[in-house]
Amino acid sequence: MRLTMMSDFALRVLMFAAAHPGRLVTISEILACQDIPRGHLMKIVGTLAGAGVLRTQRGRAGGFTLGRPAAEIRIGDVLRLTEPDFEMVECFGARNACTITGNCRLPEVVNAALAAFMAVMDGHTLADIVLQPRDFQRPPSEVQGPGT
Repeated sequence: MRLTMMSDFALRVLMFAAAHPGRLVTISEILACQDIPRGHLMKIVGTLAGAGVLRTQRGRAGGFTLGRPAAEIRIGDVLRLTEPDFEMVECFGARNACTITGNCRLPEVVNAALAAFMAVMDGHTLADIVLQPRDFQRPPSEVQGPGT
């Protein structure tokens, strides 16, 4: 199983916001310390804000902050917002062409594994993975770039 980049980036955005409580953070701040394309970042912030996970403020002094306390934001809920589907094997999808679908026992096993995975994710909140602001700083070699 592999999570999409949207889920990975969404969790990083939330971790950054949680590391800076009590103030608005900006897209520019995240771009300065994370390798996330601006377009993806804008989409992620919009998705999380639409679900109430982030609260945004527009304008010159705008930015975003957590929409709820970190301890109330379950990682599993974030994944449900950002993953397009959990079609782990072909027969889970609408375009299923597998010839053994009617007799196969694999979906039962895969569903049990996915349920266990999501149970673990639901058992953890953003508060469990929050970092310190210094943890987002790039090493000096990355800030200056190669050969500078």
